[in-house]
Amino acid sequence: MKLEPRMHTNRHEYLGLPAGWIHVLRSIEKTIRVYSCLFAVLLLPLHAFAATPQDEARARQLFTEVRCVQCQSESIADSDAQIAGDMRREIRADIAGGKTDAQIRKELFAHYGDYVLFRPRFSLGNLLLWLLPPLIALIGGVILWRSRRKPAESTDYVLSDDEEKKLRVLLKKRD
Repeated sequence: MKLEPRMHTNRHEYLGLPAGWIHVLRSIEKTIRVYSCLFAVLLLPLHAFAATPQDEARARQLFTEVRCVQCQSESIADSDAQIAGDMRREIRADIAGGKTDAQIRKELFAHYGDYVLFRPRFSLGNLLLWLLPPLIALIGGVILWRSRRKPAESTDYVLSDDEEKKLRVLLKKRD
């Protein structure tokens, strides 16, 4: 038996599915198209955080104030680490969400700790770190000042006769 190619107007008919299933497959395809478009529309703005020049300037300023937790000595503006890229995206998302710089710093502090900020905030927990350098400088200045003062002049003491005799005896023993 020779099979002749048939021209199918519908690709589902080509699969040999019953007519009822064709309608189900069409509704599934339509749902997938709708959700994929919705997904694309929702992800489209992700690359466009901080779109205005003012927002981008704010973001770049914050990038220089935040330390990369992987590189440790670099800001996230200078770091190529993946975590730095994630932190930059997070900051841009917060700016696009309308948060202030102080709110963004507070959120970063809550998530990563005091270490993440190049300029740590003043708190009771790090009061010793803030006060120790000036205190050491002050103590050093006092020590230097006291060491440069002239010693008080000694006064002459008159020795008694007994003391002079003892002194002569000691000096003779020494010679």
